[in-house]
Amino acid sequence: MKKILLLLLLCSGAAMAQEKNQQTQKFAITGEVEKESVITLDSLKQYTISPIGDIKVTDHTGAFKHKDDELKGVLLKDVLSHTKFKTTSPKLLSRFYFVCTGVDGYKVVYSWNELYNTAVGDHVYIIMEKNGIKADKMPESIQMTSATDFKTGRRYLHNLDKIVVGQVQ
Repeated sequence: MKKILLLLLLCSGAAMAQEKNQQTQKFAITGEVEKESVITLDSLKQYTISPIGDIKVTDHTGAFKHKDDELKGVLLKDVLSHTKFKTTSPKLLSRFYFVCTGVDGYKVVYSWNELYNTAVGDHVYIIMEKNGIKADKMPESIQMTSATDFKTGRRYLHNLDKIVVGQVQ
């Protein structure tokens, strides 16, 4: 019996580790939107791909973790530009937020005002190339970063799976 439990524990741990590193090829935009959509790596190529430069990735304390070179990406707000939010008035857009989630469950949050009403929105990217490697060849394919954050690792997301649009009530 102990051997069976140990085997089950090992198998479930291996499955969880595989899911964490699962490469994504698409993500969904759902929630408080008129029409849900699915964005693929191929469809991201229709947007302007801009040079981001090099980023020193740091943890929550500001300690250096690693450096990513020659990043190129698509602005998140460009991808969201086709999304119609469920609202009766533009004044209510200030209530909206975006929860970006990776396949491992890691979540990053942006407010509508942050993306569309501050300079931060001009630096939130879906990464299309890193260290000379195209997104479809990266082990953690659809990645996001907020390039001007002080602690860049906090909103550096791997394997984007979905963006849920919410609204504060």
